[in-house]
Amino acid sequence: MALAPIVLFTYNRPWHLMQTVSALLKNSLASESEIFIFSDGPKNENDEPKVAEVRKYIKTIKGFKKVEIIERDKNWGLANNIIDGITKVVNQYGKVIVLEDDLVTSPYFLKFMNDGLNMYEEEEKVISVHGYVYPIKGLPEIFFLRGADCWGWATWKRGWDLFEKDGKKLLDELEKRKLTKLFDFNGAYPYTKMLKDQVEGKVDSWAIRWYASAFIHEKLTLYPGISLVKHIGDLGTHVKDSSLFDVELSEKPIFVKRIPPIEDPEVRKKIEDFFFMIKRKRKMSDLSRQPGKLIKRFLSRFIELWK
Repeated sequence: MALAPIVLFTYNRPWHLMQTVSALLKNSLASESEIFIFSDGPKNENDEPKVAEVRKYIKTIKGFKKVEIIERDKNWGLANNIIDGITKVVNQYGKVIVLEDDLVTSPYFLKFMNDGLNMYEEEEKVISVHGYVYPIKGLPEIFFLRGADCWGWATWKRGWDLFEKDGKKLLDELEKRKLTKLFDFNGAYPYTKMLKDQVEGKVDSWAIRWYASAFIHEKLTLYPGISLVKHIGDLGTHVKDSSLFDVELSEKPIFVKRIPPIEDPEVRKKIEDFFFMIKRKRKMSDLSRQPGKLIKRFLSRFIELWK
C-alpha cells in the first residue's frame, strides 16, 4: 500500500525546521515518502531575512522520495496556510501526515502513522492517528481518545472532510449539546476558552477547530502509549511552563494492532489528572509572582483548618 505523503508547514524558524527535518530523515520510511513543504510569506520586513533563510534551506533538502516546495507569495497566517495545504494534498492523495516546523519525531514516527492509517482506513469512527502523547506513565501500548490533536498526526480525506472552519458553529453546537465540560476534560483544560478566543479573533488556531470538529462528530484518534513526537517550540498564552509537556521519544517501534474503536476511560482519567496537575502548578506559579495573594491564601487556609 502506498505511503501517505508528508505535509510540513514552516515560517521563520530555520533552526527549528532543521531539527524537524533532521529527525524525520532518520525514519526508515523517509526515503520512500513524498514531502510537501509549505513556506508562508513574511508578515513584515523584520521577518523577511528569516523567511529567506528558511527558503534557502528547504531547497537543499534531500533524502525523501520527492520534495515539493510551495512558497506563499504573501503571509497567509498559520491557520490558513495549514488548512489550505492539508486540503490540497489530502484531496489529491486521500491521506496525509501533518507536521509543523517545531516538532521532532522518533525514528519510528512514520511507521506508526502509516500503519495506523492502513489499519483503520475503513473504520469510520476513527478520524486520525496522533504521534505525541503526554508524559504519563503506565499507558497502554496504543489507545483511542475522543477528538483529534495537532502535534504530528495523520488523517484520511474522509476525516478532514469533517473539519469545520467556522469556530462559532462549533462553539454553538458544544453549548447546545452541553458538551463543554466534557470537551474541557471536566474543567481540567481550557479548550472551550481557546475556542471562544478563536471565535473572537484573539487567537488564530486551526487546531482547536480540528479538535472540536472531531469531538462533536464523536470521532476517535489513535495514540501511542509512548510519545513519538517532541515539541520544541513556544506553546503560546494558555501554557506558561512548556517543560510540563516534555517527553522522551520512544526508542523502539510501537506496533499498531486492531483494538475496539472506543475511548479508553482509564486513559482519559489519567490525562484529566495530568491537566489538573498543570492547572495547580500554573496557579501556584502565578501566586508566587504575587506575594500578597499567596499570603492571603495561606492565612485563609490556616483559618479554615482551625475553625
